[in-house]
Amino acid sequence: MIELAVYNKHGQQVDTISVDEAVFGSQVRLPLLKQALLTYRTNRRQGSARTKSRGMISGSTRKLFRQKGTGNARVGPRRNPIRRGGGRTFAKLARPFHQRLPAKARRLARNSAILAKLQDQDLMVIDRLSIDQPRTKDMVALLAALKLDRSCLLTLPSYDSNVLKSSRNIPGLDVTVVEQLNALDICSKQKMLCTREAIELLAGSKETA
Repeated sequence: MIELAVYNKHGQQVDTISVDEAVFGSQVRLPLLKQALLTYRTNRRQGSARTKSRGMISGSTRKLFRQKGTGNARVGPRRNPIRRGGGRTFAKLARPFHQRLPAKARRLARNSAILAKLQDQDLMVIDRLSIDQPRTKDMVALLAALKLDRSCLLTLPSYDSNVLKSSRNIPGLDVTVVEQLNALDICSKQKMLCTREAIELLAGSKETA
């Protein structure tokens, strides 16, 4: 069991909760975690890079001048890749890079990422988080009270528009919900901040990934 301190918005410890490591797989599955991160990053590629090969360039295919006797270097048609305006050697073609990762693998990778944060003491729990109106100053004060001065992923049980609007102008801070949490989001930030309700949902969740 891992003991986690629960803080209020002023940075004061108000409670502790116990998290069973077995809920998150008992161990960090590094090979699976690496595969998941590569898949998430690969799926972000647009795959729209495209250049023209010599066959796509307009112009004659006639050899510009004879092979020998001119004193010049040997050269083929104007489409030749070595000439200005010619085609590209090994031209790139637009293609999809999408890879599929099974839902169970996504869930296990997410759990491994959370467990790694827990073991490294990089996950903090706040009792509850509510902001009456969107104010970046309030969120900055909260992070300062919790001494979170590094990149951080704030995880909520459900979307709160006031929290989201108060956080979007703070560099290094991202906001997500339990339902959309994934391994890439977790590993991309040095710290993770969860509400008590969010960590309880994660500890009891078996379907989200």
